[in-house]
Amino acid sequence: MNRCGWVNQDPLYIDYHDHEWGVPVHDDRLLFEYLNLEGAQAGLSWYTILKKRENYQRAFDNFEAEKIVLYDDQKIEELLHNDGIVRNRLKINAVIGNAKAYLKVVEEFGSFNSYIWSFVDGKPIINHFKEASEVPASTEISDKLSKDLKKRGFKFVGSTICYAFMQAVGMVNDHIESCEMKRGDGSFASKI
Repeated sequence: MNRCGWVNQDPLYIDYHDHEWGVPVHDDRLLFEYLNLEGAQAGLSWYTILKKRENYQRAFDNFEAEKIVLYDDQKIEELLHNDGIVRNRLKINAVIGNAKAYLKVVEEFGSFNSYIWSFVDGKPIINHFKEASEVPASTEISDKLSKDLKKRGFKFVGSTICYAFMQAVGMVNDHIESCEMKRGDGSFASKI
């Protein structure tokens, strides 16, 4: 099967590519999870984080923001000793701060989904790249998203991280044209 060139042979990675990457996500909790996992990736590979994803879900109460905002110093110390996640104090503190910022966004916009998808007018951007080398690391939209998230108190949300997030949650479909996950109209061929 023809897939995007970044996919390795690990069944976990293949499944992620075939069933998640580029599929539009509108669930607030899952959007929050993806945003934090992309932030955890900073300086690392997505494959590294994907392999630790279940550990992250357990460690961070399935990314339930209402629980995360209550984390205290003892919980932070516990996370710093959890070898199932990236044990970086800045990244761990970022998840807690992001949970606080996330709840404020939900209060203001009614949902995180409404806020996030407003950056693409509520519908995916379907790109038609022939080669992986054409796919950008960031765009004007990811720049705007990054700037706005930072203004609202989010951390580890630079433009490159935001673009990877946009790809992951289907705000952008960057499956290359030869990838069998892409339909002729550019939409995603697989369903979760």
